[in-house]
Amino acid sequence: MFRIVRRETMADDTIILNEIEAPKIAAKAKPGQFVILKANETGERIPLTISDLDAERGTITVIYMVVGKSTALFKTLAEGDGYQNVIGPLGKPTDIEKLGRVVCVGGGTGIAVLFPITRAFKEAGNEVISIIGARNKDLLILEEKMGAVSDALHVCTDDGSYGRKGFVTEVLKEVLDNNKVDQVVAIGPVPMMKFVSKMTYDYNVKTMVSLNPIMIDGTGMCGGCRVSVGDETKFACVDGPEFDGHKVDYDNLMQRLRAYEEDEKKAYEEYCKAQGYK
Repeated sequence: MFRIVRRETMADDTIILNEIEAPKIAAKAKPGQFVILKANETGERIPLTISDLDAERGTITVIYMVVGKSTALFKTLAEGDGYQNVIGPLGKPTDIEKLGRVVCVGGGTGIAVLFPITRAFKEAGNEVISIIGARNKDLLILEEKMGAVSDALHVCTDDGSYGRKGFVTEVLKEVLDNNKVDQVVAIGPVPMMKFVSKMTYDYNVKTMVSLNPIMIDGTGMCGGCRVSVGDETKFACVDGPEFDGHKVDYDNLMQRLRAYEEDEKKAYEEYCKAQGYK
């Protein structure tokens, strides 16, 4: 069992942080890598990118949003409880180097994935400008941590309930218009990554995105996480999860993510009914 040593509700009672005892993973994991978690014998295997780690304590931290049956099951786990399985670190780590000026753009729970990458770019000697956003103030996470590892931090909410009203792409355009940018890192909802990549393509700025396709085994054997990048089929679990944002077929990715939407909705509704939730 992989014990939960710290649990926090981060936003709107739907975004949960778990710090988990996993010393072997904590000793090897790098920014950008992920783990696959399974709550119990009958649970699904769910991939989550590591949002932080403490090698001395032997812990890793993951942050997830409750969106379906499996994450609803995760939410029932309290401090002292544990996951039956945590497998990792998986995927290729982020290529971190000193480039000059790096802009890190995060949306929703993608900010949790972005945080260790932002920190690593800052520690490598880059000037880091971060732009984070959420639908509203209640769903915004890790503002303080992102600010601590950034030279400048811009905060947006779609509804204007906090920070600047509007989308992260609007702030990104202003940054690109007024600064020489050596690389952009964008992590969040697929539409956000798509439009960030379209914008940076026009500015000829290298852009890296982290993809979240359907995934099962995490070893490249099942093919469930295949994505189209350029003229090639890649597997996010072993070739990624990070790819050149200018080459990703986002429409294909969104179509694949919607493949089991109705089944997932039904499973979630049945689980909530069985648990007595509204």
